Amino acid sequence: MGMFSSINTAASGLTAQKLRLDVIADNIANATTTRTTEGGAFRRSRAIFRPRVDQPYWRSPFLPTNLQDEVGRGVRVAKVEKDYDSELRMVYDPTHPDAIKSGPRAGYVEYPNVNIVDEMVDMIDASRAYEANSAIINGTKAMFMKALEIGR
Repeated sequence: MGMFSSINTAASGLTAQKLRLDVIADNIANATTTRTTEGGAFRRSRAIFRPRVDQPYWRSPFLPTNLQDEVGRGVRVAKVEKDYDSELRMVYDPTHPDAIKSGPRAGYVEYPNVNIVDEMVDMIDASRAYEANSAIINGTKAMFMKALEIGR
């Protein structure tokens, strides 16, 4: 395990949580967008995390062998995907320019599947994870400084 591996691991978490916060901010900003360039209402996005597995350098004797290749290297954002699983919110407003003109849903407007409360909870979670990774970097830095003082 290298000297800076804990900083590298925490830095990967900082980067991933920063992108997650950007995705959440985009969702909140588009919570009332009924028309997009793709057509239809805005769909909520979410960041999908995966472990970094490109450079194995740490092996724990206490973990099963199938997990040892995915421990200790950090996290990365695999992709940002749209949420097509949850339904759009339907609001009756026949005067809205994007209201459905005909059929059984005439007069209804499709609003994004963004729930502000869920987004705020996700934002708090992401900011706390960011703070935790920042604390790891600061703790590691303090540990290095103490090691240098001992060697003096």
